Amino acid sequence: MNGLQPARRGRTREYLIAGAISEEEAIMITTSPVDIEARYAPNINPTYPVILHRAADCTVWDVDGKAYLDMLAGFSALNLGHGHPALIDALTDQAKRLTLAARVFHHSRSAPLLERLARFSGYEKALLMNSGAEAVETMVKAARRYGYRTRNIPEGRAEIIVFTGNFHGRTLGMISASSTPRYKEGYGPLLPGFRMVPYGDLEATRQAVTPDTCAVMLEAVQGRGGVVLPPDGFLEGVRQLCDETGILMLADEVQAGLGRTGYRFAVEAENVRADGVAIGKSLSGGIYPVSAFLADAPLMDVFTPGSHGSTFGGNPMACAVAEAALGVFEEEDLIARSHRLGREILPRLNAMKGGVVRDVRARGLWFALVIDPERGNARKLCRRLVDAGLLCDACPGEAIRFSPPLTITGHDLTKALDIMEEIMRTESTSRSE
Repeated sequence: MNGLQPARRGRTREYLIAGAISEEEAIMITTSPVDIEARYAPNINPTYPVILHRAADCTVWDVDGKAYLDMLAGFSALNLGHGHPALIDALTDQAKRLTLAARVFHHSRSAPLLERLARFSGYEKALLMNSGAEAVETMVKAARRYGYRTRNIPEGRAEIIVFTGNFHGRTLGMISASSTPRYKEGYGPLLPGFRMVPYGDLEATRQAVTPDTCAVMLEAVQGRGGVVLPPDGFLEGVRQLCDETGILMLADEVQAGLGRTGYRFAVEAENVRADGVAIGKSLSGGIYPVSAFLADAPLMDVFTPGSHGSTFGGNPMACAVAEAALGVFEEEDLIARSHRLGREILPRLNAMKGGVVRDVRARGLWFALVIDPERGNARKLCRRLVDAGLLCDACPGEAIRFSPPLTITGHDLTKALDIMEEIMRTESTSRSE
């Protein structure tokens, strides 16, 4: 499978002999794109042998024309589905007008997005960046400066409490905040200033607070870990702890935010409002990189001219697409839809427990099947699901995670659940024989 036209492949030798192409071009024509990537790119992402070519809403086709239901949605970047017309129109229209402006100038697309983002999020201000990791790094910088200025923490000693199992990004700063050894190996010296405690342990969080603590940073649902939910009351307890001690509560909502869990932000499942929020991924509907750090003025105003910036952050293309994306979220009521569909499918998910499925974790349209390692292997089962036409991914802890676009139809969701049930059932049966 390489997606090249047979006629072109068949005449490669003829062209080579005639000198019409070079030997290197001949190798590229007759070699799979997967092999070409292996030749020219570092091996950093374990992937499934599927070469995706085009998509529409929740369906993706590979180079050979096979259709898949996208049950991963670019790790929640494609919450609005592939190629939403409103976003494509915004992108193409803006591309004809103005794509980039140096940050020392204003541009006409910034103010409308910032105003809409403030209304949508409930936060007074936003600082626009590109990737989710950049938004989280920006949030960390703001929290440290805030701690120095308001808690009188000695310079260079500010600490942020983080949690085991987190995934805040791949930058040097964010892997420094990780508890996963393989993310850190060979990259030291790492960034100091993070204090690690067990996820969901409120008492350990309380004990970790010191005079140098400026913030607690968490994911209300840990996506990379396999849709790991905190114990009931944990988020509310962290909020109360932060209020009592005068430290900040920071929420990394890059994956969980904007409707994925059935809430605008995942912390709202316990009626909690964080002091700072990082969003990204679906802020642009998966069309164009854009992220944001959200906060009220007292926290955001720690930034002063020259203290932070980004060449592409908040560029006109990003602003146009993000404004359109927020419009789709509101007009199609996708957050409420995620909440409703998540409740509707929960009984079918729970019915899969037993046999190879040890547990189910779910919130909104974000769920994971936790595989019993004595009866199955998550990566192998994920490969079977992909072969059956479902795009999904295996996570640490023997979990298979699913995050379909919030626009998915009831028919497609039912079809996906049918495939999942069949594969889990046959795996359980074969293991028991």
